[in-house]
Amino acid sequence: MKELTQKILTFRDERDWKKYHNEKDLAISISLESNELLENFQWRTSEEAIAESRQNIKEEMADILIYLVQLADKMEINFEEEVSHKLIKNAIKYPVNKSEEKVK
Repeated sequence: MKELTQKILTFRDERDWKKYHNEKDLAISISLESNELLENFQWRTSEEAIAESRQNIKEEMADILIYLVQLADKMEINFEEEVSHKLIKNAIKYPVNKSEEKVK
């Protein structure tokens, strides 16, 4: 993740875009890109959307991650650490043994 983060930030910095990337606008951009991702699935089954738009879906997912990485950088958030903490929190909230009971 560190290498990917550095690539994203270097790309941004080489273009001097950091000055335009405040927290609000990055959050808006994440939402907009998420909606562009959703657009691929509108009025289609998942299978149809993937068959017809796989490349675009991958690109929209990449755009979302790029903005997330930049927002984490702007807010000085260790993305890997926060994801790890959230997985631990989710494991407590949604224990495996309870999810297995619901499947039965």
